[in-house]
Amino acid sequence: MTISIWRYSHLTLAISSFAFILIASITGIILAFEPISNQLKPYAINTSNVTLSETLTALQKEYDEVVMLKVDENNFVTTSVITKEGKSETFYLNPSTGKKIDKIATKAPIYKFATNLHRSLFLKSTGRFLVAFFSFLLFLISITGTILIIKRQGGVIRFFTKIVKKDFKQFYHVVFGRFFLIPIIIITLTGVYLSLEKFSVLPKTKIKHQYNYNSKSNIKLPIQEFPLFKETTLNELKSLEFPFSEDEEDYFFLKLKTKEVLVHQYSGEIVSNQQLSWYKILSDWSLILHTGRGTIVWSVILLISCFVILFFIYSGFAITIDRRKKSSLPKNKFHKNNAEFIILVGSESGSTFSFAEALFKALLKANKTVFIDVLNNYSSYKNAEHLIILTATYGEGEAPTNASKFLKLIDIIPQEQNINHSVIGFGSKVYTKFCEFAIEIDKKLAQHSNFTKTLPLKKIHNQSFADFKAWGIAYSKQITLPLDIKQKPVQLKKQQDFTVIEKTKMNIDDSFLIRLRPNKKIRFSSGDLLAITPKEDHIKRLYSIGKIENDILLSIKKHELGVCSNLLYNLNENQHLQASIEKNSIFHFPKKSKEVILIANGTGIAPFLGMLNNDIKTHLFWGGRTKESLNLYKSYLKNTDIHVAYSQESNKQYVQDLIANQKDLVTTVLKNKGTVMICGSITMMNSVLKVLDQITLEKLNTPIETFQYKNQIKTDCY
Repeated sequence: MTISIWRYSHLTLAISSFAFILIASITGIILAFEPISNQLKPYAINTSNVTLSETLTALQKEYDEVVMLKVDENNFVTTSVITKEGKSETFYLNPSTGKKIDKIATKAPIYKFATNLHRSLFLKSTGRFLVAFFSFLLFLISITGTILIIKRQGGVIRFFTKIVKKDFKQFYHVVFGRFFLIPIIIITLTGVYLSLEKFSVLPKTKIKHQYNYNSKSNIKLPIQEFPLFKETTLNELKSLEFPFSEDEEDYFFLKLKTKEVLVHQYSGEIVSNQQLSWYKILSDWSLILHTGRGTIVWSVILLISCFVILFFIYSGFAITIDRRKKSSLPKNKFHKNNAEFIILVGSESGSTFSFAEALFKALLKANKTVFIDVLNNYSSYKNAEHLIILTATYGEGEAPTNASKFLKLIDIIPQEQNINHSVIGFGSKVYTKFCEFAIEIDKKLAQHSNFTKTLPLKKIHNQSFADFKAWGIAYSKQITLPLDIKQKPVQLKKQQDFTVIEKTKMNIDDSFLIRLRPNKKIRFSSGDLLAITPKEDHIKRLYSIGKIENDILLSIKKHELGVCSNLLYNLNENQHLQASIEKNSIFHFPKKSKEVILIANGTGIAPFLGMLNNDIKTHLFWGGRTKESLNLYKSYLKNTDIHVAYSQESNKQYVQDLIANQKDLVTTVLKNKGTVMICGSITMMNSVLKVLDQITLEKLNTPIETFQYKNQIKTDCY
């Protein structure tokens, strides 16, 4: 429920302030170019190493009289002087030489227009109020968006961990949200603060200087010798006003960034020193932070932030529209009390609905009565014999919004008859709570007297329809009902052409290697995925890539009825294959680690075969059935530190047993910020992670989750 509240708050705020955010972002982009262009002008000079004394010395040599010296927000040094010819001039100067650089520039018309629109929408006081109000709404949007990211990632500690890239818009909405959160919050808060200042909401205290008018001085120092002038650099100065007369009661008036000072015009003594109020200092900083004046770097950050806000407008509404499209279930033909099969769905983004719809249609095609609904609408079902639950998990094991009531409803609503149930969980193994909500549902139903499990819980990684299809085949056999589950036609990524360079014979494990060469130059790394979608069933399969030179090496297990594995096995040298590369950056070899442990079983060794030839110390652990199983990979394992376990030999071992015998190695690698990578079956992965957890707790007094959060343990299993 809390997810829904934050999401709807985020969306409502975005819709209500859409027009302002659009105008503010576009004008912000225009205005960000002003300080950037100003810093490229010849009178943008570094003032941090020039003292006030040095500048005054230079000015006295060049001009008859100096009236005023000023450093503006752009760090432009300007002065008003009386020249030796008796003319009064105001200009930009070189603070080191005292020479005139250029006359005072006027603001370009486009910046004047953009400034007025940005500040007040040309509505004067009303506009300023609206700007302040909508700036605050943008701040709230940033906060609600941050909360949603925290919930999506599974907690504050995982805020900057890897994100599963399923969709361009959603992926970069989260990525940009994380990295531009602070700049956007600064923009909004400073905008609100500056508006409050204009409305005189902030307290005002005028500085009053108190000093002794009768104080006289017998000392007369040259102004360049004044201690304060020698200590003060120009980057601390806002303005310096010179005395109007030679009367001792006329003083130098300095405005610095944190205080105002009166200085005796003969002795250089400080007559009065008054600190600025904190809100005045904050106001000056707000102006700098909101406009970027005086710094190219911050101006560029503000410029990019405005572009990012425009992207948020596009991606946010696009994600909402996509979610609405995906979150519609097919219309029921049968009433819930007349249906034999009940399908209940839980999904935060709507992506699980397409799987439920495919199952719904397959059951109808098999002439079965079916009813489909979301988990929150769980009810009593008088004639139901089978309950099938498909659910995603949100964040740190939470239920999706449309499934949040289900676990309570199960205890409240009784069923009159026994019902067979199956649970399918959808998620990503990037998250530690992979399919956690589905696990909770499966446990809950197992404890219920009216439910009997048809199949064990099925966990599906990264929306794999191939895995869902495999579950459908198993389910079909279990209930002796032929089901033809078909995937909705999907728009494939642009396909590349690959040529078969080499293919090995099938080994004792029905496995073989196939080497493919891209016909056009493509960037990829070991650990990326090759997506193959056979025309026979249009279901995409993903295979982990080992990069050998510039070729793709795949290790394939041939299945008797495997559409894709048979397609690959039937290819001959010089034949072509249409496929596409999918980046899998979370499983790339860590170039900055000092030491790496690679763990695989069976064909999971493929990406590691492309990671072995590097300068980083690497240990390979592999589990196969027999000694003959290893022969398939021997040509790629020369000079490799490899530890092998055979599950079908007399000395029966599994790869997790090898890890358990190498506690010191595992401890050293993880302690020294090294990396452990695991590829292969999920069963193997779970066994290995269990052993690793025991080692880290025993040797390092640290749970394995800590190393997973730090991305020191990477997995890509199936």
